[in-house]
Amino acid sequence: MTGEWKETANVVWSGSWVAERLGVELVGDAELRELLGLALRRNPKRAHLLVSQVLGKHVPQHPSVVYAAGFDLGRRVRALLGDEGARRAVVLGYAETATGLGHCVADGLGDPPYLHSTRRPVPGVPRAGGFEESHSHATSHLLLPQDPRLLAADAHGPDGSPDAALVLVDDEFSTGNTVLNTIRALHERYPRDRYVIVALVDMRSPADRGRLAEFAAEIGARVDLVVRSTGTVGLPDDVLAKGQALIAGQEALRAAGAPVEQPPSRTPRTRIDLPWPAGVPDGGRHGFTRAHRALLEPALPALADHVARALGDGPRRVLVLGSEELMYAPLRLAIALEERTPAEVRYSTTTRSPVLAVDDPGYAIRTQLVFPAHDDPADGPGERYAYNVAGAGFDAVVAVVDSAGDTPALHAPGGLLDQLAAHTGQVLLAVIPSYVPQAPAAALPPASERQEDPHMLLPEPLRGPAFSSYAPDDVGWLLQDLSDTRLEAPTEEREEAIQSGGAHYAESLPVEYQPSAQYQELFKAALDLSAARIARAVGTVTETVLAERGPRPVLVSLARAGTPVGVLMRRWALVRHGTDLPHYAVSIVRGRGIDANALRWLAAHHDPADVVFVDGWTGKGAITRELAAAITEFEESEGVRGFNPEIAVLADPGGCVRTYGTREDFLIPSACLNSTVSGLISRTVLRADLVGPHDFHGAKFYRDLTGSDVSGLFLDTVTERFDEVAGAVDAEVKELLAADRAPTWEGWAAVERISEEYGIHDVNLVKPGVGETTRVLLRRVPWKILARRGAGPDLEHIRLLAEQRGVPVEEVDSLPYTCVGLIHPKYTRGATGADGKAVESA
Repeated sequence: MTGEWKETANVVWSGSWVAERLGVELVGDAELRELLGLALRRNPKRAHLLVSQVLGKHVPQHPSVVYAAGFDLGRRVRALLGDEGARRAVVLGYAETATGLGHCVADGLGDPPYLHSTRRPVPGVPRAGGFEESHSHATSHLLLPQDPRLLAADAHGPDGSPDAALVLVDDEFSTGNTVLNTIRALHERYPRDRYVIVALVDMRSPADRGRLAEFAAEIGARVDLVVRSTGTVGLPDDVLAKGQALIAGQEALRAAGAPVEQPPSRTPRTRIDLPWPAGVPDGGRHGFTRAHRALLEPALPALADHVARALGDGPRRVLVLGSEELMYAPLRLAIALEERTPAEVRYSTTTRSPVLAVDDPGYAIRTQLVFPAHDDPADGPGERYAYNVAGAGFDAVVAVVDSAGDTPALHAPGGLLDQLAAHTGQVLLAVIPSYVPQAPAAALPPASERQEDPHMLLPEPLRGPAFSSYAPDDVGWLLQDLSDTRLEAPTEEREEAIQSGGAHYAESLPVEYQPSAQYQELFKAALDLSAARIARAVGTVTETVLAERGPRPVLVSLARAGTPVGVLMRRWALVRHGTDLPHYAVSIVRGRGIDANALRWLAAHHDPADVVFVDGWTGKGAITRELAAAITEFEESEGVRGFNPEIAVLADPGGCVRTYGTREDFLIPSACLNSTVSGLISRTVLRADLVGPHDFHGAKFYRDLTGSDVSGLFLDTVTERFDEVAGAVDAEVKELLAADRAPTWEGWAAVERISEEYGIHDVNLVKPGVGETTRVLLRRVPWKILARRGAGPDLEHIRLLAEQRGVPVEEVDSLPYTCVGLIHPKYTRGATGADGKAVESA
């Protein structure tokens, strides 16, 4: 952004660039063009973005101007409702854009309680409702009041008095769909006789305007509208296509003129520990009451003084930058700072909304900073943005986040602080403690009877690079880190202890197999040979999941064999559809079930119905049965419903599932190695002295094996083949969706036959398929390998491992799998079977 911006900001309308190129018309009262500019949004549902000049979201503005815009609307609502009606009203703002605006409207009304919707689930806080915003980049809204009575129409006044009005605040009233859908949903649960809709601008079409009166009559309530400015947007019929073409052209120009990468910035970054008043929420996510206002107002001067001292006397132009939904607290801090420093203070916040940036005076979004999300929203990780910050001449930026967003991703290279440091001379980080709701006083038992719910204290997922070599967005591990604990034992020692009943396989770890140079070369050759085949299976299983389980499933891989597959599925959805799917890894232990605490965490952060369990392959189907039983037990004991126990796998040679990439038994190179192809993470551990009843299962991060890590090589090699197989995947998925994919359980029958034929008499010592056979050779005490006669390159690594361990390979006709590994019967003394003491987790 050049200096020309300052000179022309009040001369050239910041919507002219879009209006001229797309034929968009903005028609309205005299103030409309001063309030709004235009930009292009990366959204298949709507091409244009109305960019407010007074909201403090995309355009840095004087904080006093931002606050006045909301406060004045609140005063108008107060005049409409009267003093008593204003006192008893409840104000609801919309995330993320209007969380601060709604709070300012509540201030203007006087002292009503304030709540805003959120896209960040909070463990232990039940939902009091939710709704969808269909045109938005991120659609789902949650309502998480600390006190569910907050939304009740009769909760704020004496019996017999009129219902408390619900005041709904958004930045713009465009079609009316979102607000009316919200009222409809809330009216069914918390009926009342009056609603007030508040917005900075009313941009509805004439047809949409007539719907408001019809809607009010339909629900039997009065619905008023209070706005600052009115107008309409004229859009040509082909605006979506033209907008997408324009974005593509601009991005091609940008790519052609991309600047040379700059060295890391040396801009100082200082953390400020704000003296935030105890008991005051960081915003309205769980409700903000009169009592909270009484604590915050007198504390603001001291908070601003704290920031001013950290800034010093040097900066002439300062930006206070909030973070997505965290808008009100940074705004009030900026206003107080404006009164205590000679510097020019501006205010804006980061956003999740993807918008094209064009450095032109007639365009509202001049520059863009891109960085990864640094909290844990319901829709998972992804890119976030700060607009009109780079090149705007700020000498210092005060980034304000809540403690839930103060994560390693915030501080990492390429994170928000790193991006800011490249464009200003001083970066300050001010952290506000995230509010942890407690039950309302009336709902709490006596203090002597209260017990803290440990499930509310479950930690956030572990992520790379602190835990695993995967990128932070690839997977969140719902595990605890046991890297500093000695857990490994020699293979034969473990086998004897396991099968004699002295230990469970999940209580220790095998010594990590380190491949020879010959085996590593074999792995790379196998990867090159099978990459396209794997890519096709990844595409097929992912497209099947998207078709049958909805557009935004939550991938939950069974650690660790399922985790590389989950990462690849996430990549497929991102590359082929632009959809950023959440992905977590959880532990399941044969004989002991799935990690119940991980399920509790998932249920608190996502809709269980959206969860899709992912694994690498099936053998005889033991884990498939284990998961189904574990989910049933969990739902019966917890009262949580909705988890679907079906597993989506890359390969299903056993015929155990209905969602798969292929039913062929072929070499999946991620089965050839242990941690070095799985993000350097061990198999999971469940031992009573290490894992308490309220802990996640454990695992180790083998940092010392970094030099041997091929996890990234495996992922990148397969990803590079996605475009090549896309056509074949589309055809295959079309056939699969129309086919009968019911499980046949052919693998289980074959294993039973082999167990008896070879005199083993225990199906748990028969490991069918290339993947399971590989694991027998890497982790267990193998007896012999059965190989289908004539099997080719898929078994080269099997033959090499068998030769290294002195295990005979017996070629067999009519084998339903490519190969089968038999665990040595010498170790079958004692407890083997359904309790899992003689089997390995898939």
